[in-house]
Amino acid sequence: MNHSLKSFSVLSESYHEDPYQYFSYLRETDPVHYEESLDSYFISRYQDVRHVLQHSDIFTTKPLSERAEPVMRGPVLAQMHGKEHTAKRRIVLRRFVGNPLEHLTPLIKDNAERLLAPYLEKGRIDLVNDFGKTFAVCVTMDILGLDKKDHEKIRYWHSGVADFITSLNQSPEDQAHSLKCSEQLANYLSPIIAERRGNPGHDLISILCTSEYEGVAMSDRDIRALILNILLAATEPADKTLALMIYHLLHHPQQMKDVLEDRSLLPRAIAETLRYKPPVQLIPRQLSQDAVISNVELKEGTIVFCMIGAANRDPEAFEHPNEFNIYRDDLDVKSAFSGAARHLAFGSGLHNCVGAGFAKTELDIVANTVLDHMQNIRLEKDFVYRETGLYTRGPVSLRILFDAV
Repeated sequence: MNHSLKSFSVLSESYHEDPYQYFSYLRETDPVHYEESLDSYFISRYQDVRHVLQHSDIFTTKPLSERAEPVMRGPVLAQMHGKEHTAKRRIVLRRFVGNPLEHLTPLIKDNAERLLAPYLEKGRIDLVNDFGKTFAVCVTMDILGLDKKDHEKIRYWHSGVADFITSLNQSPEDQAHSLKCSEQLANYLSPIIAERRGNPGHDLISILCTSEYEGVAMSDRDIRALILNILLAATEPADKTLALMIYHLLHHPQQMKDVLEDRSLLPRAIAETLRYKPPVQLIPRQLSQDAVISNVELKEGTIVFCMIGAANRDPEAFEHPNEFNIYRDDLDVKSAFSGAARHLAFGSGLHNCVGAGFAKTELDIVANTVLDHMQNIRLEKDFVYRETGLYTRGPVSLRILFDAV
C-alpha cells in the first residue's frame, strides 16, 4: 500500500473490494482516520480498539439508538447499563452457557444434517447460499422456539433489519424497506409472545416471557427487541465463519490435512478464522467526554468506529498477522471463545458478544458435520471468490465440489 495515499475512504469501491489491503496503511499512517461524509473516526490499532471497547463509560454505545433501535423496536443489550444490563444479559445467557448447550447440541446437528442431505448425492453445494445462511437462521429459530416452516420469510425480514444496522450509507428506499421488514417481523412475533406468556415452554422466548427485571416482568416491547437482537447476533458467526474457514483451509492444504486427521484442531481453525476474517468488522461508539487516541484529540459526542479486522491484523498484537495459521502461539485458543479472547472478533469489555460460547459449540458441530459427509473438498472449476460488506463481511458464495461419504 502506498503510504502517500491521500484520498483514502472506507466508502470507496476499492476498500469495499478488499479492506485488508488498507489496514497496514491505516495503522501506520492514519490510525484515527476521519471520514468526512460520515463525520466519524475509524480506529485501526489493536491497543486503541481494545481500549475503546473496554472503557464503555467513555466510549458509549449511544450510536445504537439511531443505528439499531429503530429496527430492533426497542433498546438492545449493548445499549443497557448497570443492573438492567446485568439482569437481562444473565437471562439471555441462560440459553447459551452450561447445561442448555447440551440441549441445543442435537438441534444444531439435526439442522446441519437436514440441510446438507439434498446436496450429498449431487456432490456440489454453495456453502454460503445453499447452506450457511439458512442453517444460521434455522438454528436461531430453534433456540427461540419458532416454527422453521417460516424460515424463508424470517430470513428475508432478518436480512432487511440487518441491512439497516450494517449499512454506512443506506439509501432512503433501502431504509424504508428495512423498517418495513422490522414491522413485519414484529407483527409476526407479537402473537407468539402472547401465546408463550400463557403457555411457556423451554425455548428462549418463553424464558424471556417468564423472567423479571427488578421484580417486574419484561414488556412485549422489551422481549421483541431482545428477540431481534438475538436473531441478528446468533446468525453472524455461523452465516459467514464456516465458509471462511473452509476456504482458507483449502488454500492451506497441510492445515486442512491436519484438521481432517485430528478433529481436535477444529477449535483452533475456527478461532484463527475469527481472528483472520472476523464477521463483524466495525463496532461503533460515541464519546461521553473529550479523549485522546493515538495523539488525536476527540471531542465529546464524537462517533468512532472500531476496525476489528484491522486490529486483528496488527503486528503489535499478533506475529505474522497476515498469515492464516491455526498453530500460531498467540491465538490462545482456550480463551478464544470468550470475552477474554486475544482477538477482538467478539468485541471486548462489558459489551462483548453474549453468544461467544454458543458460537464455538455451533461452529464446532456444523464444521464436524460437513467434514463427516464430505471428502476431497475442492472449489468448483472457474469459481471466483469474492467477499462483501463493510460493517459485517463474508463470502458472497463458496461453490465447492466433494465426494460424499
